[in-house]
Order: sequence, then C-alpha cells, then structure tokens
Amino acid sequence: MSTSPSLPNGPAAGAQIAETEFSIELPEHGTVAARAYGQRRPGTVSPLVLHFHGGTFVCGTLDNGRYIGRLLAEAGAVVVSLAYPLAPEHPFPQPIEVGYAVLQWLYKHRVKMAGKGAPLFLAGEEAGGNLAAAVAVISRDRGHPPLAGQILVSPMLDPCTGTASQREATPEAGECRWATGWREYLSCPKDAMHPYAVPGSSLRLAQLPPALVLVGGDDPLRDEAQAYAARLRAAGVTASSHVLPSASNWPQALSEAEACTACSAAVFQHVHDFFEATMNKPAAPG
Repeated sequence: MSTSPSLPNGPAAGAQIAETEFSIELPEHGTVAARAYGQRRPGTVSPLVLHFHGGTFVCGTLDNGRYIGRLLAEAGAVVVSLAYPLAPEHPFPQPIEVGYAVLQWLYKHRVKMAGKGAPLFLAGEEAGGNLAAAVAVISRDRGHPPLAGQILVSPMLDPCTGTASQREATPEAGECRWATGWREYLSCPKDAMHPYAVPGSSLRLAQLPPALVLVGGDDPLRDEAQAYAARLRAAGVTASSHVLPSASNWPQALSEAEACTACSAAVFQHVHDFFEATMNKPAAPG
C-alpha cells in the first residue's frame, strides 16, 4: 500500500540521483527524448514532475536542464525532463502541444513512475518556464490532467523585453537574446496575444494550480516573473515568489554544471516546502 509523501529534509551534497534516458512515443507527435531523474521508492508516493529546460526557445538540450532536474529529484520528486522541439523549425504552438501530450502520458503512467495517486507538477526555467506555465493553462482549459502545482524558475514570460530588470541587464548595444528567442518562437505577430504563447499576459488566470516562482537578484527576467506571480495571486491562485540574492547570473547559470552552488540550499528549501504544501491538496483543474 502506498503511504503519504516522505520528502528529504535537506539537499544532499553529491547525492546519487538516478538518471535514465528513454523515449516517449506520442501518437500525433512521433518519438520524443526524455530523461528521468530519481526513481520511485517502494511503499511511498512521490511528486511526479514534467520539466522543461531553458534556451530562449531556440537552443538547449536535456543536459542544460540537469541542474534543476537533479535539484527537484533531491527534493523528493521523480522528474521527467523533456527534449521538446525547438524554434525556429518548430515554432509556437508545437513545443507546448508536445509538452501537453507528454503530460497526458505521464498521468497515465504515474502509478508506475511515482506511486498510486502521485500528484503531477510542471516545472521549467527560462523559456522552459514559459512552456510549463503555458501547459498549465492548457491543462486547465482542456480539463485534464489535474495538476498539483507549477514551479517556474526565472520564467521567460514577456515578449516586450522592456522591464527594468531587462534594461539593467542588457547592454545598450547589441542584440537582445530574449527578443531574438521570442521572434523565432512566435511565427506571426498575432501569436504574441495568444495566452498559450504568452501566459504572462493571459486575461484568464483563475483556477490555475499553485505556483512557486524563483528568480535571482540580478536576473533580467526578475520583473516579469514577479509580475506574473502577482497576477496569479490577484486571480485567486496560490502563488509564492522569491528573489534569491545568492543567485547570480541567472538564468544563464542554470544550464551550467555548477550552476548555483551558493543558492542550492535556498532553492531546495523553497521547492521542498512547495511540495509539502501542495502534495495533499486537491489538484487543479477538476
């Protein structure tokens, strides 16, 4: 018989986190590559997380998502990190439709992967944070599957790229990598108004799953992420947001091997507390 969740009490330095490469067959989207972090522990129920790596929509691999994927696993989750299709070859809405199809696949296999009644979460950093937020909106609109929460780390949510934190971090001369990524992801101007492409500007945020939003102190995506968390709260969604002063060079550092040694304990604690707060609450939608 499965029991209540049993989560670790602190990050384990050098912890042995199982990593497994595998493929997922999707009837309408072909085969997609994925990597699992962590594994089901007999007699327990773990959070089951679908994770999207960063890369401004146009680059990035499963390796770029290793830091966040491993940290989520250290916090007690079974994590499936997805190699979603990249722009410009695969612009909106292809990445989120593949992501939503994988979310449905995970829901069907949740008992085997994480235990009976395992709650389902979405997570992502940078462009992956956008995809996670978008898939949460799609799941609500389509009524399935139920979600326990979403974890957004420096999410890339505003195609206008004109916030104060972006201006502070972007040199006056030279191309803005965020603007370039948005331009490649949005295949036509009207896509910038679509709530699945730009969940940060969605007019309907009620009944979304609880959110944890984490940003760095010098993070160019800080302001748009905090604004989204505030809009979620205004819509009646439980959303907590935290600026981590010890997190520097986010979101670029999140794809590096030693991404955030100084802030790992803080990130772990926020994720751990979020899992504990949401594991036994009714999932949304449903």
